[in-house]
Amino acid sequence: METQLRCKGCHNYVAVAPGRPCPICYTITKPSKKVSYRIVPRVLQFIDDYANNHYNGRPVQTPPPYEAYHRPPAYGPGYYNTPQPPPSSSPTAYNGGYGNYPVYGNGNGYPEPQTWSPWTQNNYFQQSPEVHEKKKAVLCGVTYKGHRQTLAASINNVKSMHRLLLNLGFPNGSIRVLTEDETDPSRTPTRRNITMAMEWLTNGCRSGDSLVFYYAGHGSHVPDANGDEKDGYDEALCPVDYRASGKILDDEINAAIVAPLPHGVVLHSIMDTCFSGTLLDLPFLCKIDRGGFYKWEDHHPSHASSYGGTRGGKAICISACDDHQNSADTSAFTGNAIGALTYSFIQAVQSARKLAYGDLLDNMRKVVREAQQKQGLNAEFASSTSQEPQLSCTARFEIYSEPFMM
Repeated sequence: METQLRCKGCHNYVAVAPGRPCPICYTITKPSKKVSYRIVPRVLQFIDDYANNHYNGRPVQTPPPYEAYHRPPAYGPGYYNTPQPPPSSSPTAYNGGYGNYPVYGNGNGYPEPQTWSPWTQNNYFQQSPEVHEKKKAVLCGVTYKGHRQTLAASINNVKSMHRLLLNLGFPNGSIRVLTEDETDPSRTPTRRNITMAMEWLTNGCRSGDSLVFYYAGHGSHVPDANGDEKDGYDEALCPVDYRASGKILDDEINAAIVAPLPHGVVLHSIMDTCFSGTLLDLPFLCKIDRGGFYKWEDHHPSHASSYGGTRGGKAICISACDDHQNSADTSAFTGNAIGALTYSFIQAVQSARKLAYGDLLDNMRKVVREAQQKQGLNAEFASSTSQEPQLSCTARFEIYSEPFMM
């Protein structure tokens, strides 16, 4: 039933809705503003009462008036509670609700509101997970302080490689350095620390990652025990404690940083050490002559078809010399002792913006040859023990067309 209003035109009482024309004089009667002033506070009061008494559909006890005020009882299920860790990580542990938890706050009044999700409460106050870095590197340099055959150049090698990797976009926090100058005992290049660093390098790697393992120090070869070497010898690294803890064989290196590589991950290993041609036990070794002609040698043992393989990733090793050659340090380049491979590699990478692997090897060999002509190295280039940088890989590829990227 419509309310009768007095028309402001003809002053007759008519049953017409506010805002509609009078049926007699057609005057439009506007609604009184006093009505809206009375309605709005009532609507707002109704909303407040409903929110306070029926939040989340669960009514709670209303506190008494201020003159008889006392601390309200602990709240039951609802929004303001502080969730406690469930008995297990499974969502079923909640049993359909949050449970009866104590009041959040300082105990002197109403609990403080908190925005909370049961799916994030277990990690709310924990440190955020470590950000995944797409580029990681391990740089290992062993000087053998106190030994008869000390290698002073190893520290300079690591520092030079560190600067190069920073220029190539490797975050400083994702480069792990192991030298005898490090104050952290876990960064001393012992056998245990080197193997742990290799495990860290490949741990959690994903498609698109670029990994680097660099070593400068003594290398060695020992009689092959499992028959997977064509020449009958395993190549090995000599950590600072190799006399007490033993050497790191190429089989161990392959198992640590080659075999775990998933699809889409690329590992570059730069080995500035003696007898390093097949130090990663990769199945294919690239032989290049001085004219730039090359061929891939298959180093698969006849009884092991999966030799040197990965889980779909790619491993490339750039080594200082062949398995029967010695590498050398020299001061002919900078005046300070530095590895011939390390210096030639850095110079070749920095000399051109776009570089294929074949060009990289040619430029490196040219730099080494020039240094040897200056008598900066111990052995002549034409001798059987002089060093020629080598390239090996988990798969054959066209070395003069595939670009070098690290």
